[in-house]
Amino acid sequence: MRYEVEVRFHRDFIEVRGNRIIIGLTSRPERGRANRELIRKLAKPFNLPQSHVRIVSGVKSRKKVVEIIEE
Repeated sequence: MRYEVEVRFHRDFIEVRGNRIIIGLTSRPERGRANRELIRKLAKPFNLPQSHVRIVSGVKSRKKVVEIIEE
């Protein structure tokens, strides 16, 4: 399933509203650190391995489209 994700920095939270997720990240957006944290944080509530979470678009943006492959 695909979700629209909005990233906010300097906070630590996850809010799911239908197919939209607002997530707070504490990592700096340097060298992919924030994207790795995003994948880690999204895999946890869905009880999935990180390999099942993929950023489809918006790698360098605060607005992303993420695909979560549920088994």
